[in-house]
Amino acid sequence: MNYMKKELRIFFTAMMFLTRLPVPSFTDHSQEYLERSAKYFPLIGWIVAGISGLIFIVINKYIGQDLAILASIIAGILTTGALHEDGFADCCDAFGGGWTKEKILAIMKDSRLGTFGVTGLVGILAAKFMLLKELPAFMPDLEDPSANILFAYKDFLLILVAAHACSRLMSVLTIRFFDYATDPDSSKSKPVTNRKPDISLLVVASAFALLPFLFLNWHFLLALVPVMLVSYQLGLYFRKWIGGYTGDCLGAIQQVSEIVFYLGVLIIWRYIV
Repeated sequence: MNYMKKELRIFFTAMMFLTRLPVPSFTDHSQEYLERSAKYFPLIGWIVAGISGLIFIVINKYIGQDLAILASIIAGILTTGALHEDGFADCCDAFGGGWTKEKILAIMKDSRLGTFGVTGLVGILAAKFMLLKELPAFMPDLEDPSANILFAYKDFLLILVAAHACSRLMSVLTIRFFDYATDPDSSKSKPVTNRKPDISLLVVASAFALLPFLFLNWHFLLALVPVMLVSYQLGLYFRKWIGGYTGDCLGAIQQVSEIVFYLGVLIIWRYIV
C-alpha cells in the first residue's frame, strides 16, 4: 500500500510539472519525487492527447474538421501551459541569434520572444495543423449517421496518444544519455535533471510510450526510427553548441519529435499500410 501511495504521488508530481491540471493537495515539489517523475512523462502524454482528442471528436462532429483540429491543438497547449512550445520558441531565439555558448544561454533565459522564436512557433504550429489535417483522411467514411464516431476515429486517437507519449519519451532519453548544460540551480527543470534516469525508470517510460502500438498496425512502429534519429541529432547539436541540453531543449525535442512522428505515420499510412 505504501508503494502504491508513493507511485501515485510520483505520478501526480509529473502531472504538476508538465501540465496545468489540478492535482491533490498532498502533491508538492519534493526533489525525490520530481527526480523519479520522468518515468510517467509518456503517461502524461496520454492525458494531454486524450483531452486534445476528445475536443477534436466533439467539435468535428458538430462544427467542422478544421476548427476541430485547431481547437485540439489549443486544448493541448492550455493543458500543458505551453510548456513545450515555450521551450521550442526559446531554442529558436537562442540558437538562431546566439553564436557562443554564453550568448545562447543568455538569450534562452530571456523571457522575451524574438523574431526567430515567433517564426519557429508559427512554423511548428502550422506544421502540426497541416499534418493533423491529413490524418483523418485515412479514417473510415462517416456518412452513415449510425457510425460510432469513437470507433471510426480509433486509429486517429491512438496515433495522438502514441505521438504525445513517444515525444515525451525522447525527452526522458535525452536526460539519460546527455548532460545538462547550465547551472541546475537556475533552471526550471533542475529537480528532474539532478539525477539521470536509471534503467528501471526507462523501462517504465518506454512501456507507456509503446503500449498504444499494441492496438495499431505494427508498421506504425517504423515511425519511431526517424523520431529517435532526429531526437538524437538534436541532442548532439545542443551538446556541440552549449555542452548539453536545458529545459528549453527538452521542450524543443518534444515538439520536433511529435511533428516527425506525425509525418512518419502519414508516410507509412500512404505507402505501406
